Amino acid sequence: MFSRLDSLLGRITMYRLVLVLLLILAFYAFGLSALDLLAFTPTELGATLAAALIASWGGTRIMALMLRTRPHTESSLITGLLLFFVMFPSDTPTGVGGIALAGLIAAASKYLMAFRGRHIFNPAAFGAVAVTLLGLSAAAWWAANPAMLPLVLIFTLLLLYRTRKLSMGAVFVIVAVGILVVRLMAGGTSPTEALQLVFGSYPVLFLLGFMLTEPLTLPPRRWQQLLIAGIVAVVLALQISIGPVFLGPEFALLIGNAVAFAMGQRRRIRLRYTGSRRLTPTSTEVQFTPERPVRFRPGQYMELTLPHARPDRRGLRRIFSISSTPDDGTVRFGLRLSDPPSTFKNALLQLKPGAPVDATTVAGDFVLPDDPSVPLLLFAGGIGVTPFLSQLGASHPSSERDIVLVYVVSSANELAYAEELADARVHLFCPDDPGKLPATWTRGGGSFPTAEELRSLVPDLPKRRVYLSGSPATLARAKPLIREAGGRSVQTDAFLGY
Repeated sequence: MFSRLDSLLGRITMYRLVLVLLLILAFYAFGLSALDLLAFTPTELGATLAAALIASWGGTRIMALMLRTRPHTESSLITGLLLFFVMFPSDTPTGVGGIALAGLIAAASKYLMAFRGRHIFNPAAFGAVAVTLLGLSAAAWWAANPAMLPLVLIFTLLLLYRTRKLSMGAVFVIVAVGILVVRLMAGGTSPTEALQLVFGSYPVLFLLGFMLTEPLTLPPRRWQQLLIAGIVAVVLALQISIGPVFLGPEFALLIGNAVAFAMGQRRRIRLRYTGSRRLTPTSTEVQFTPERPVRFRPGQYMELTLPHARPDRRGLRRIFSISSTPDDGTVRFGLRLSDPPSTFKNALLQLKPGAPVDATTVAGDFVLPDDPSVPLLLFAGGIGVTPFLSQLGASHPSSERDIVLVYVVSSANELAYAEELADARVHLFCPDDPGKLPATWTRGGGSFPTAEELRSLVPDLPKRRVYLSGSPATLARAKPLIREAGGRSVQTDAFLGY
């Protein structure tokens, strides 16, 4: 089931997924309103939706025109829809004007409240805070109500699963709900009623699923993301007031965004394209020279931004695992090519040497333990070997770490990086004859290892920390197999949507 879900979600970008889910939620809200299950009329919802979408979309277009850059249409629509669910619905000229102003400010914040091309604050929350402080409108977070709770819950879980942020979501919910329930119980509310009130009236789930998980405003490491989740949850749950200003959910999120910005890489990453080489019939490696040294840990990924004409649904930004080592002097990425390739990858492969490409972030927790004495098993499916290239290259001499690599490929033609891995301990699984292998390599008996083969090849597997990288299908097949063979600590790096 999870393999099918990963494959399905991997075909759509996060922007498109969030946009679709918000549109479904909006249609659902209009249906509830028509049935008198919401406190707002369809007319009020319609006016609010129109004002938020038009202002956010139009403001984005105007700012992009002024700054001579390409507007991100899906992002502007998402911001407008978020404001639709955050702002107090109204069909009066004053109310609609305040909502429209929030949309314009939200759009402008993506360009003006930004550093090195990366916005600092969640735009919708920034717009809501701005008009609240100006006294022109107010946030209501009306998406938090019992009638909408089932759909909001399902969509939040889906987004947390897609972004691999379930642990962050758990921290946020436990802290926020815990504090709110304790406070309500202190006022005489029963535990059951307190829980019902929190999930039915407070925007814990909507804020978490649709706003806190925004990748551009999160710090790069998991422990940092857990900390940010805790900070936002505490500010949200304590319901603090500073003078006449009540620090509602939108303020809590902006505070978290500010702390996250301080944790992230704030220096602009500018790369120069130097060329590419074909790895296999379906994979290619691209190489860049950074204008300044790039700080990253082997196993992390980099998000590239590449404006190009008529981008497809995957958009202008893509994430790739880094295959080079930090001291290499170059930045390389191994990428799988679909047929036909996405417009992003097609534009990437058509770059001229010396062409500039910007990276928005370096992040990821798929890194080896700091203690070099920890024995490791690396399990790669196809181009999933990419992050292991960086890790193994940075681990030389190999005697510093006890590392075994299990490498699964669909055919001998799909065997990539054999020369770079010549000195590593590799157990190769390939359905056809790969030819002569390096002395440190062995070949398994089939196209994919069984639990029994893993136990035989790696008898001390229970003592090893396992790192698993590849397509969603590879992960879904390999993880239970590793568990059956005795593997206990398994960390995954899914190539979703690559």
